[in-house]
Amino acid sequence: MKLDVKLLLTAARSVSLVMLAAAGGSTFAQQSPQLPKQPAAPLQSNAKLEQIIARLERAVPQLMKDGEVPGLSMALVRNGEMVWHHGFGVKNAKTNEPVTDDTVFEAASLSKPVFAYAVMKLVENGRLDLDKPLNQYLPGDYDVGPDPRLAQITTRRVLSHTTGFPNWRSEGGTLKIYFTPGEKFSYSGEGFVYLSKVVEHVTGKQFDAFMKEYVFDPLGMTSSSYVWQSSFDKLKASRHNSLGEPTADMKPQRANAAASLHTTARDYGRFVAAILKGTGLKKETLGLMLSTQIKVDEGGSNTTSRPADKLSPTISWGLGWGLQTTSEGLSFWHWGDNGDTKAYVVAFQKEKLGVVVFTNGANGLSIMPEIIAEAVGGQQPVFAWLKYDSYKSPSLTLQKAIVAKHADFALLDYRSWRKGRAAVEVLNETQMNQLGYNLLRSKRVKDAIEVFKLNVEDYPQSWNTYDSLGEAYKVDGNNELAIKNYQRSVELNSNNAGGIEALKKLRENHKE
Repeated sequence: MKLDVKLLLTAARSVSLVMLAAAGGSTFAQQSPQLPKQPAAPLQSNAKLEQIIARLERAVPQLMKDGEVPGLSMALVRNGEMVWHHGFGVKNAKTNEPVTDDTVFEAASLSKPVFAYAVMKLVENGRLDLDKPLNQYLPGDYDVGPDPRLAQITTRRVLSHTTGFPNWRSEGGTLKIYFTPGEKFSYSGEGFVYLSKVVEHVTGKQFDAFMKEYVFDPLGMTSSSYVWQSSFDKLKASRHNSLGEPTADMKPQRANAAASLHTTARDYGRFVAAILKGTGLKKETLGLMLSTQIKVDEGGSNTTSRPADKLSPTISWGLGWGLQTTSEGLSFWHWGDNGDTKAYVVAFQKEKLGVVVFTNGANGLSIMPEIIAEAVGGQQPVFAWLKYDSYKSPSLTLQKAIVAKHADFALLDYRSWRKGRAAVEVLNETQMNQLGYNLLRSKRVKDAIEVFKLNVEDYPQSWNTYDSLGEAYKVDGNNELAIKNYQRSVELNSNNAGGIEALKKLRENHKE
């Protein structure tokens, strides 16, 4: 009896899908997703401030709505001075409390340039040498173990991301050096944490106290800290996932030099102005900070497991800052990504022009090219290098369709839409996998399963597609299908340690 009911429901559902398609109710097709295009805008160095502000006040709210970004705060710097700062949207999508100039955001990796600035002060006063091995300041093997290459890691190599460390080690794992330090660029938060331990040892100060003395107090950054402050309870913007739903806040009790800075756009605007004016640093020191130390690989920021064999002609790294060199000259920049919060800063040294933007949503960088084009303009090749999906991309358009109509209907639309389109126009394996996890983290488990199933169908020889589908079935409580998919994943990749461990636990539970 139960089987007959199930078959009847399945048939009815199939008829509904066909009727929807015939009626032209294609949410995905109606959205008409296009490939992300970098906005072409001239450098705004001569534009009137009033016109820029008016454009931003028109454009930003609509971009936030389209990108499902609940809250945003930004600051403009012109002629080396912060001239405007403003909050848009809400701190929390459920409470609808507005973002104000006092709202505190996670700076994420925008933490790194602030720390680098403090480090360069130590270099100026002789307490650190850019090229002296860090293990001569902080004796021992740190968390690396007996690897002689640790002696080649210096302050310069940390600030230019050439340590050989990964971005982050696996949880509970040891820290590994993947290549000879100085050999190539590979972005690493771990290096900054190591250097912060050296700084604490050299100065005899706790990290946040050191930053307060060397940066926050001198620059008037009164709402900034690398550790949680009680005042942040009322001021902090909540985190939001890619669906615009609030998620758990991070309240760092320990400072992380690479990622835990909490601040306001107003405070960070003061910092950008200080860099543009050279406040607190000698001209030679600032010049060193903003000079190329290493070119990045065009393939992306992580090269621990691949060669860096195609260097970017426009993007490089200085000491704590990313650098762009185009026909318009030099600009320094950084991006921030703490998952459900995103940030971006860019400034042009010659024009003394800059902008910083903080968002409290996972989709924050999807609308960033348009905001930067309106605020400062100029060529921004880094957006293509970072490879974040645009809010207009097929990936985010499909996600919206799934949320609106559920995966069965939306994927039917998508399958029809993608027929005959070039591979670069449709979602690739990585994008589809990310979409599935966005849904899974939002507790839309059935939708996630359908997305992962399509990815398995499209990429049947990829171990990772089966691994993801197995995880979704596990979350759904379907241990039989979870085991089946994890098993196939391990067959395709015998080194899939996570899949092997998941299989072991599932089989143990299955026996019970």
